[in-house]
Amino acid sequence: MENSDPEKPSEPQAARSTAALEEHVKSRSTWMRLLFIIVCGMLYALSRVVVFVVVLLQFFWLLFTGEPNSRLTATGQSFATYTYQLVRYLTFNTETRPFPFDDDWPSTKPLE
Repeated sequence: MENSDPEKPSEPQAARSTAALEEHVKSRSTWMRLLFIIVCGMLYALSRVVVFVVVLLQFFWLLFTGEPNSRLTATGQSFATYTYQLVRYLTFNTETRPFPFDDDWPSTKPLE
């Protein structure tokens, strides 16, 4: 007997879907990804705070000296790059885990 409801999968399709779901739920890599998402999410929150502090320090440096501090500029660039790497991993745009896992700390060389 054929399936009369086009939206309801046939029994073999449903069995394959259930087996695939079970495989994904039991997969160690899926749960490890969740662990890395949690850790990277915390690192992302921390990096935003650090970037905000760098912004404030840079502003006050500029206010009192009239020019930006090159060390703060380099630090800001490396944290901006790191934050970008974290977001790429968190949004599944890359499988490369950011520092301190798979990647090195981003270069401190500021962009021109």
